[in-house]
Amino acid sequence: MLWQPIEDLPPDWHELANSEFPPLVTVWNEQAERLRSSGEFKTFMERLRREIAIETGIIERLYTIDRGITRLLIEQGINEALIPHGATDRPVKQVVALIKDQEAAIEGLFDFVGGQRTLSTSYVKQLHQLLTQSQDSTEALMPSTGKIILVPLLRGDWKQQPNNPMRQNGTVHEYSPPEQVASEMDRLIQWHHQHREQKVPPEVEAAWLHHRFTQIHPFQDGNGRVARCLASLVFIQDGWFPLVLTRDDRADYIAALEQADHGNLSNLINLFSKSQKQAFIRSLGLSEQILAETRRTKVIIAAIADKFKQNQSTPIQERYQKVENFSSILFEIASNRLEEVADDIKLSVQNFVNDPQIFTLKAPAGDQRSYYHRYQVVETAKQLKYFANLRNYHSWIQLIINIGTPTTILLSFHVLGHDYRGLLVCSGCAYHKDDLEEGERNINDIQALTESPFQFSYADEESNLIERFKQWLEDLIVTGLEYWNNSI
Repeated sequence: MLWQPIEDLPPDWHELANSEFPPLVTVWNEQAERLRSSGEFKTFMERLRREIAIETGIIERLYTIDRGITRLLIEQGINEALIPHGATDRPVKQVVALIKDQEAAIEGLFDFVGGQRTLSTSYVKQLHQLLTQSQDSTEALMPSTGKIILVPLLRGDWKQQPNNPMRQNGTVHEYSPPEQVASEMDRLIQWHHQHREQKVPPEVEAAWLHHRFTQIHPFQDGNGRVARCLASLVFIQDGWFPLVLTRDDRADYIAALEQADHGNLSNLINLFSKSQKQAFIRSLGLSEQILAETRRTKVIIAAIADKFKQNQSTPIQERYQKVENFSSILFEIASNRLEEVADDIKLSVQNFVNDPQIFTLKAPAGDQRSYYHRYQVVETAKQLKYFANLRNYHSWIQLIINIGTPTTILLSFHVLGHDYRGLLVCSGCAYHKDDLEEGERNINDIQALTESPFQFSYADEESNLIERFKQWLEDLIVTGLEYWNNSI
């Protein structure tokens, strides 16, 4: 692919924005100050930074680390003593140094935003210097021999030689020539400032800035690390979360970048949006844990009294009513769609299966059976890393397929987190039931059918919400039917 100068956002950039974020951010902004003051949230952010720091090196193939050790380092901190022999493919000291450099760079982004600084080429160079301070060399291709050799790394300075990679199919992907880097970076920064003035949504701007930076590839090495930090900076400036991409995202990440090379930014925006949505949902689920950080009776009693006061206020009650009305609408849509699926399955197997047992069951909010299936819902929430609150609100729908191994697809509408502040979610899971000797059935192999629950709030707009939900529901049904198919 031949080098071309970077391009500004397309004229239709408004259409690239993720419609899920405005209502979710509305709820987040109302709780952010309360959450940020809690030790629980600070711990959450520390772990998030450690996860980013570890995984970015894995994405860049700087090192490998066993998944179990990765979780340990995220939970307990970056410590050489926690990494046993054989858990990584590089010297432990070197790996820890690289991770700590990345962690320091992420912390520096928050300081940058707190100081109300504006992005400049000099800051990009400082960022590169920080990220690579424990990296002395990088690989380079010798054109005359075709061999790869190690060369000293230029830290914090633009590249002096071309760094065009060769793809697996033998083609060369050209980045900006060294003599064009300075002018291209100036153009990138200038456009970025214009986008800030135009209030381009963070998920769109982060994807654009990240991709255009990688098109320039201004440094000899470390461009991917800097690009992800720049994307994180965009999110942090808007009070969102640093970008989390893991080894499991690598294939989708590379594919999205290649699609962006051909003018399609949407997949990169969607990937970044998925990361942000998961961070929002996890952080909002922390709110009630603030109370657990103190045991002083007066503080707890005051907090409880404040909760009663808020719950009885007219604005809060109106929010509850609005989001619960939305939930009822989505409940009916899901119920009707699962009944259609049940009829379709019956029709497709009627010539092969006598009296196929395929049907739906449901319990709307307030039904005496609405407390059923707590175990499945909680287990699904654990897989998706959030707290499912079934006390304040719960409704559910089941699609039961008793052909082969009895399979159930379960949708559950409930509150996200311990506090109810007008934010509900719908989760979906599938599971099997095995017959036991006593005539009972054992639930096993519970599997979440989506990467995150479907979230909605009083701040949503109804028509947009319904379209979002229908698409999410179709994807869930396809995954659920694949789960059933694999058990036949």
